[in-house]
Amino acid sequence: MDIFSFITLFGGLAFFLYGMSLLSESLKKTAGGRLEKLLKKATNNSFKGLLIGALITIAIQSSSAMTVMLVGFVNSGIMELAQTVGVIFGSDIGTTLTAWILSLSGINSDGNIFLKLLEPKCFSLIFALIGVIMIMGSKKQRRKDIGMMLVGFGILMQGMTMMSSSMTPLRDSESFVKVLTAFKNPLLGVLAGALVTGVIQSSAASIGILQSMSLTGSITYGMAIPIIMGANIGTCATAVLSSIGVNRDAKRVTAIHVAIKVIGTAVWLILFYALNAIMNFEFLDKPVGIVGIAAFHSIFNIGNTILLFPFRKQLVTLAKIIVKESDEEQEFKLDERLMTSPPIAVSECTNSMVKMVGKAQKGLDKATDMLADGYNDDDFEFVKKNEEKVDHYEDLIGSFLMKLTTTHHLSVEDKNRSSKMMQAVGEFERIADHASYMANSAEEIMRKQIVFSPDADKEIKSLVAAVKEIYTNAIECYLSDDAEMAKKIGPLKIVISEMCDSYKANHVERLSTGVCEPSHGFVYNDILYSCGRIADHSHNIAAIVYRFKSGEQTGDTYMHDFKQRKESDEALYREYFEKYASNEKAV
Repeated sequence: MDIFSFITLFGGLAFFLYGMSLLSESLKKTAGGRLEKLLKKATNNSFKGLLIGALITIAIQSSSAMTVMLVGFVNSGIMELAQTVGVIFGSDIGTTLTAWILSLSGINSDGNIFLKLLEPKCFSLIFALIGVIMIMGSKKQRRKDIGMMLVGFGILMQGMTMMSSSMTPLRDSESFVKVLTAFKNPLLGVLAGALVTGVIQSSAASIGILQSMSLTGSITYGMAIPIIMGANIGTCATAVLSSIGVNRDAKRVTAIHVAIKVIGTAVWLILFYALNAIMNFEFLDKPVGIVGIAAFHSIFNIGNTILLFPFRKQLVTLAKIIVKESDEEQEFKLDERLMTSPPIAVSECTNSMVKMVGKAQKGLDKATDMLADGYNDDDFEFVKKNEEKVDHYEDLIGSFLMKLTTTHHLSVEDKNRSSKMMQAVGEFERIADHASYMANSAEEIMRKQIVFSPDADKEIKSLVAAVKEIYTNAIECYLSDDAEMAKKIGPLKIVISEMCDSYKANHVERLSTGVCEPSHGFVYNDILYSCGRIADHSHNIAAIVYRFKSGEQTGDTYMHDFKQRKESDEALYREYFEKYASNEKAV
C-alpha cells in the first residue's frame, strides 16, 4: 500500500463525512418542522418514542445528532428525562440503516445492467447529477434542498467507493494481516472501535471503514464483532461533548446513552464469548463481508434494545445516581444544540415566544387591574419579576435567532418565521416594560395617597379598559396569526390616541382650575404615556402579523389605511369610540 492509497483512503473518508453531513442537513431542512412535531409525540409512551426515534434517525442519518438534539430539548425544558429513553433506543436501531445502504458497494454486477445500476459508482453519480440540476435550475428553496440531499448522498457513496478501492492493495499485504491479528483479542477490538469512532465522531463512518477493509478478505467475524460493539460505544463521544455546560437532566440524557451502550456491550460480549467457549463458533475465523457487518450492526442494536428496553426506569435511576442532584436550579435556556436541526430550532423559538407572550400578558393584566381596582403588593411584585423574565426571554430568543439565521441555511418558511419573531420579540418586551411602569404608577398613587377627581378617575378606567382590549387582541392576533383580526386593531389604536390627547388637555384644564393638585399631574401623565405606548406596540404587532400573512414587504399601506380611516374601518372606529370615549367630559 503506497502513499497514494493512503491519500485515497483519507480523501474518501473526507468525502464520506462531508457527504453524510450534507445529506443529514438537507434531510432536516426538507423535513422542516415535522421532525419537531414527531418528537412532541414521544411523551410518556416509550414504544411510540422508540418508533419515532428510529424514524427521525433514519431521516437525519445520525444517531449522534439525535442524541445531541435530545440533550438540547431536555436542557431547554422541552422534554422530560424519562421521555428520551425510548427515543434513544429507537435512534440506535435507526442508525443501522446507513450500514445497509453502504453494503450496496459490495454488489458485483457481472455484466448485468440492472445490477450495474445498483453499484454506488453508478447510481451515486446519477443522483449527484440530478441534484446539481435541481440546485442550479430551480428557484424554489425546497427543491434546492432536495438537490443538496441527492448531492450529499452521491458524495457519501463516492467516498465509500474511494475507501474501498484504497483497501484493495492490502489484500496481499502480510504486514496488514499481522496487524489485524491483534484484533482477535475482543477487548482490544472494542477499544479500537471506540477510539476510532470517538475521534471521527461517527459510528456510520467507522462502520463504513470496517466495511471497506472487509473487501480485502482479511477481516474475520471474530475481528469485526468486537470492533462493531466498540464503535457503538465510541458514538457516545459526541453526546458527551454536547453535555458540557448543560443542566442536570440534560447531562443525564448523555449518561443514559452511554449506559445503554456500555452495559449492552459488556453483557453481549460476555454472553457471546461464553457461548463460544462452550460451542466453539467456527464462523468466527471466516472472512466477513460488507453485508455481514451491516447485519451484525443491526443485530447488536436490536438485541441491545430487547435486552435493556424493559429496564427504562432503572436506566433513569442509574443516570440520577451518576449525575447527582444539585441545589442550584438553572434558569430556562434555549439550547444552541437545537441548531443542529434548524427547523426544530425555529419551532422551539416559536414555543418560547408563546411562553414569553403569555408572561407579557399576565404582567399587563396585573398592572392594568391595579390601575383600575387599586394597588396590591403581591401583584406589584409579580409584575416586576415578570418583567425581568420577559427581558430574559427577549435576550434569549433574539440572540438565538440572530445566530441561527446568520450561521445556518434556513428554508424560506423558516426564514419568514424567524424574521417575524425577531421583529415581534422587541414589541412584546417593550409592552412588558410599560406594564412595569404602570405598576410603578399604581404604587405611587398608593404611597402618596393620591385621590383623582371623579372625572380623572373615570378617564383612567375608560382608557385602561381600551388598552386592555387592544393588547389582548394584538396578542390573540399574533398567536393565531390572524391577518383579519390585525385589521381591527388600527381603529382602536386611533381611538386610544385621541383619548390620550383629549384626556391630557382635560387634565391641564383641571389643574388650571384647581380641581386636581399639581402633584397629580405627573403620575396621571405617566399613565397616559404608558397607555399610548402600549397601544402603539400592539398596533406594531398587528402590522407585523398583517405584513407576513399578506405577503406585503412593508406595513406602510396597513398603517396609512387606518390613519385615513377607510370607509370599511369607520364602523369599527365608531364602535370603539362609543364604547370607550363617547362619555368623556372636559372640565
